[in-house]
Amino acid sequence: MELKLHSPLDMHLHLRDENMMKLVTPLTTETFAGAVVMPNLVPPVTNLEMLHAYEQRIRESAQGHAFDPYMVLFFKDYTEAELAAAKEHMIGMKLYPAGATTNSEAGVAQIDSVEHVFKMMEEMEIPLMVHGETHGFVMDREAEFMSIYEHLATSFPKLQITMEHITTAKAVEVLDRFENIKATVTLQHLIITLDDVAGGMLNPHLFCKPIAKRPEDREALLEAALSAHPKLMFGSDSAPHPISAKECCGCAAGVFTAPLALARLAQLFNEHDKLDNLQAFVSDNAQRLYGVKPPKKEVTLRQESYAVPEAYEGHGHHVVPMHAGEILDWRVVEVS
Repeated sequence: MELKLHSPLDMHLHLRDENMMKLVTPLTTETFAGAVVMPNLVPPVTNLEMLHAYEQRIRESAQGHAFDPYMVLFFKDYTEAELAAAKEHMIGMKLYPAGATTNSEAGVAQIDSVEHVFKMMEEMEIPLMVHGETHGFVMDREAEFMSIYEHLATSFPKLQITMEHITTAKAVEVLDRFENIKATVTLQHLIITLDDVAGGMLNPHLFCKPIAKRPEDREALLEAALSAHPKLMFGSDSAPHPISAKECCGCAAGVFTAPLALARLAQLFNEHDKLDNLQAFVSDNAQRLYGVKPPKKEVTLRQESYAVPEAYEGHGHHVVPMHAGEILDWRVVEVS
């Protein structure tokens, strides 16, 4: 059996910078036609000059593949002039609660202190992307953030809001309640629960933020993805870290899925007899919701064995992917 995907998109991706970026960027640009690139570098991407420079470095690392990086500014208290200058060069702004995840220390401490920025974004039609977690108990952080989404959606009804990497059934419910809210979901959150991370021997390569939740949460996410929910998009949140930062005390949060994402999604959707909905989930919904027109790229996948490498190495880095050393049922056989 074969499947052809047209211009697949990853609507939430970490490419890091410097040597790590040189290693991981081609692993996305080979098969994806575009990706929303997160701005939480050190220091974060907070002005137009930094955004242009980062985009140029990404394009130089793409190894000539047809690929559009959709650039994002790190949310802060911008002036109206700064937003006006940056609008045409970015797909949106990413809000991180301060300290909620990797490299988010410069994020927002109090949501109500920046509502004037939300108002300007609403008026300028600049989308808001949000890492939606509080600082409460780790399993409750996303659910607790739902009241903030509700406040933003009702206070700024024309502001387009994306709940990034949703992990709970409650987030799916909120997605259906507000016209101006959409969402991304990762590969790992469609497959694993907290039990896979810490139920037996701790698996640091499945540890990410937001952390994987309960089986009923996974089932709600999976149902929405398999049905190609019109307001849900694939966003891998593929987050590479050196093996030294994962297999250690206090390991870094992030699951690296970029090289195997499309093959694993094909396997997942095929298992549920929903292959016909994968195109919408990995491209069509995003094109419609964000109004993007990615480069034409056709990816052919075939139902045959694919051995996931134990690691990806190069440029002084060693990165372990999800499903390292395992055999998948689908593989990418051609990109044109």
